[in-house]
Amino acid sequence: MIPKTGALALIPLLLASAREARAAGRDWPEYLGGPERNHYSTLDQINTSNVGKLKVAWEFHSGDFGQVQCNPIIIGGALYGATATSQIFALDAATGRQLWRFSDPRNLNAYDNDRGVTYWSDGRGGRILCTIGSWLYALDARTGAMIPGFGDGGRASLNAGLGAQAQEKWVVSTTPGTLFGDLLFMPTRVGEDQDAAPGYIQAFNVRTGTLGWVFRTMPYPTDPGYETWSRDAYKNTDVGSANCWAGMAIDRRRGILYVPTGSAAPDFWGGHRLGQDLFADCLLALDAATGKLLWYRQTIHHDMWDRDLPAPPVLLAVRHGGRMVDAVAQTTKTGFVFLFDRVTGEPLFPIEERPFPGSSLDGEQAWPTQPVPSKPKPYARQTLTDADISPYAENRDALLAQLRAARTGLFQPFGKDDTVLFPGFDGGGEWGGPAVDPDGILYVNANEMAWIASLSDAPKEADLAQMSPGRRLYTLYCVTCHGPGRAGLPAGGIPSLVGIGARLARADAFNLVTTGRRMMPGFTTLSKADKEALVGYLFGDEQPAAGPGAPRDSGEVPRIPYRFNGYNRFVDSRGYPAISPPWGSLTAIDLNTGEHVWRIPLGEFKELTARGIPPTGTENYGGPVATAGGLLFIAATKDGMFRAFDKRTGGLLWQVALPAGGFATPSTYEVGGRQFVVVACGGAKLDTPKGDSYVAFALP
Repeated sequence: MIPKTGALALIPLLLASAREARAAGRDWPEYLGGPERNHYSTLDQINTSNVGKLKVAWEFHSGDFGQVQCNPIIIGGALYGATATSQIFALDAATGRQLWRFSDPRNLNAYDNDRGVTYWSDGRGGRILCTIGSWLYALDARTGAMIPGFGDGGRASLNAGLGAQAQEKWVVSTTPGTLFGDLLFMPTRVGEDQDAAPGYIQAFNVRTGTLGWVFRTMPYPTDPGYETWSRDAYKNTDVGSANCWAGMAIDRRRGILYVPTGSAAPDFWGGHRLGQDLFADCLLALDAATGKLLWYRQTIHHDMWDRDLPAPPVLLAVRHGGRMVDAVAQTTKTGFVFLFDRVTGEPLFPIEERPFPGSSLDGEQAWPTQPVPSKPKPYARQTLTDADISPYAENRDALLAQLRAARTGLFQPFGKDDTVLFPGFDGGGEWGGPAVDPDGILYVNANEMAWIASLSDAPKEADLAQMSPGRRLYTLYCVTCHGPGRAGLPAGGIPSLVGIGARLARADAFNLVTTGRRMMPGFTTLSKADKEALVGYLFGDEQPAAGPGAPRDSGEVPRIPYRFNGYNRFVDSRGYPAISPPWGSLTAIDLNTGEHVWRIPLGEFKELTARGIPPTGTENYGGPVATAGGLLFIAATKDGMFRAFDKRTGGLLWQVALPAGGFATPSTYEVGGRQFVVVACGGAKLDTPKGDSYVAFALP
């Protein structure tokens, strides 16, 4: 921990006014604004008439450069957030002055994309609940010190409720937990291959760190939904995941927790999990006190495309059938919005089960239908034709030929030939999630990037036996993302491993194999010898290839017959998306009627705009914030801009260049009678420069 003792005296004064500030709507007290996850603020000091006057009020430099996806919370004048390496800090929200900072030396390399923290108070003292690596921490909100009575000296294991078979498997948390009384419900990120841990939903006691309840998303034989999987899937030997990593929403008055889940693992071949696969790719409604299932809706049956539900659902009220209905809306990577009655789970717009193609792979059985909502229409395109190839591409003929040779269409199973996935692996909708205002208008940003996917036969035992131990491990565990040439996909967040020894110390590389980093999972089950062999191969100094019959390392031969051939964007010869714009969009949807209100491109490539090309939009990560001042704030774009739009029309009212890309959802709050808007600026995604700051804006 790194205390700032001169500032600590300020914390009790800040926390003393926290309850009053929350009641007046001046705080941003929870992830994405509140338990509804609606990204909405009642503040209106900054509004459509004066937003053009915004200036930088303060900038906090953490000194820790790299991608930051944190949506900071603000409680009674104190701002709590995280750095690029998951160091947790508190700032004076009026000035940006650091009050305290926490890191655990036991977890210095165990960090992921940390999207924020959770604040809990019993009225006498406050706690910050946060995660680093596979641990849930409880910190004193005044000092940043670990609370000894929580878990094991201040931290509890995120593996605690996942069963004996998963205790050594890789589990982290990307998104803050959700509170109900003394219970904290934790999202978890697990592996996406056959050694993935199960993604059970766990409730922790916020005072003690002990387990409250566990809901099994991969049912046991005595659980509902067991019959929708292969017989032994629940044993977690060949199948895992079905986790909630995106975060949850809660109706505290009714005591209902809303949980979006992701796909089962392995991602792209489901021969070991034949069936509908409940409760993967579902929106679950659970009794918050007990974990009992109240209702569920599955958005994809037997997912073979990694179409996780990517963001927390949003709680809102809509006018439907002549009356007001408490509803829950769920955005998706495919561009659909599913809208349900919050209590009964009944869809407010009809959902049709439509037939889609079967799989061409041996041992695989695609589910014959998929759910498609009648309204709203998708907020991202889902089909591509020849007419959709970019008019700005210099190699348009080659792109046309590539498109015509590939299989296309929504829910087209991957095979050995190229398949165009559109929207791509990163959506459509992404983890930033939508904003919703009290009128029932939903605002959602989307990526419009097509990706190319295919599978091939897994390596044969005879071929693996010819390789050195390190190369063999790389082939089994790393080649899917980093490629056979180790070039990675830097624009997609997968770094090149070529020449890694010049950028990373050997000890750090060894640790990263275990802990993972950002998109990369940790390989916790590999032995020390395996890790040393793998690192030796990457650093270019391992032993020569073994001959036939040579001793093998302990890494297992894949038990699935196919290997994913990697993540490949469909781009032109200059690296721009191969399809026609928009390449990123922002859409307003009236959920009372299911109709779109407006849709605009989000972001631009300045060099194209300078040539007279209208703004094309860019890929974007991070969500919007809506305010009572009539504004919609969003950063998120590759061009590194922070923008404010008129939420009624989509008209651009203000924009400013950030010191680095703001791939995070902003927060807005009031301190001392002044409204601020703050956003994390870490860059480093989409192959953009790194930053280390949080920047707050206010009126002069």
